[in-house]
Amino acid sequence: MKNRILSALFALPLLLSLPAMAIELDEAKQKGYVGEQTDGYLGIVKSAPEVPELVKDVNAKRKAKYQELAQKNGISLAQVEALAGKKAVEKTSAGHYILLDGQWVKK
Repeated sequence: MKNRILSALFALPLLLSLPAMAIELDEAKQKGYVGEQTDGYLGIVKSAPEVPELVKDVNAKRKAKYQELAQKNGISLAQVEALAGKKAVEKTSAGHYILLDGQWVKK
């Protein structure tokens, strides 16, 4: 079980980058429109016209990958989401937002 969780943990950085949306995602993070949440998903910090669609797309892709990882490793979706959230918060650049205890804070 521990090896499966570790395997999933090492695969998470790949999931968080999402190359197809990288430029738009990076720009949205830079401008403070979106931030990482501890549940492994992206959240809206402040809205702009294109932000809800970006968040919806990124989160749908993440969830599909999380489900795939959970099934492949015999662990729950919640476990993968928690691992992804932890990794996302750790990887968040200084000056970008993370959601902690219900509040958006700059890292």
